Amino acid sequence: QVAAASGHTVVLVDQSDEILKKSTKGIEESLKRVTKKKFADKPEAGAEFIEKTLKNLTTSTDAVAVVHSTDLVIEAIVENQEIKNELFKRLDKFAPEHTIFASNTSSLQITQLANSTTRQDRFGGLHFFNPVPMMKLVEVIKTPMTSQKTFESLVDFSKAVGKSPVSCKDTPGFIVNRLLVPYMMEAVRLFERGDASKEDIDVAMKLGAGYPMGPFELLDYVGLDTSKYIIDGWHSLEPNNPLFAPSPLLNKLVKEKKLGKKTGEGFYKYK
Repeated sequence: QVAAASGHTVVLVDQSDEILKKSTKGIEESLKRVTKKKFADKPEAGAEFIEKTLKNLTTSTDAVAVVHSTDLVIEAIVENQEIKNELFKRLDKFAPEHTIFASNTSSLQITQLANSTTRQDRFGGLHFFNPVPMMKLVEVIKTPMTSQKTFESLVDFSKAVGKSPVSCKDTPGFIVNRLLVPYMMEAVRLFERGDASKEDIDVAMKLGAGYPMGPFELLDYVGLDTSKYIIDGWHSLEPNNPLFAPSPLLNKLVKEKKLGKKTGEGFYKYK
């Protein structure tokens, strides 16, 4: 959406036409919300903006077929190393030499993904934040193999889609999640020890630190399964790091399929 809205030609690729229809509809709805604010007193300009943006967007279920004519591939599939590697390996064979590959992963090593291709110098991380149309931040990740030219292209692209890029080396969780996930896990440990209730911890962090959500609200919003997946991955990388220690309570809730907002219950219940 943000790439198409800023004048780029975009091909959205997913597994089925059904998913793509749903995605396109979601983008349309999102654009309508954007135009309500952006063109509040100019409805005609708003309608034109939506039409123009959607013209820049086509869809496909065949990544190999469309990669021939792309300058940048941004991957945002399931957070699974093997599945991502498989996709990059396949696309690497068919993409033009100049094409840059980027991953939107929040927890996997970019270097490991780049190693599945022959274009390690044209590979980096572009980590967008949810919801992307609203959030201004993009973390641009440079591996030891990423060329300066590639890095600059990724920074320029981030600016061209109206975002504020920050740069980070290929370290677990980059900047935001590296600080945020251990903070959320510390909140869970504080609660597990019985030092404070989850409600009081949430209120304290919102009113005392000025955070828009408390850590338990945020965990439920992110998804407890996602949070567990990240912490488990980091724990396997650095088993002796106490910040990356798994949480028995988080594991229990995930086992019980209480994954947060998306399932109607996590640390809190949602109607």
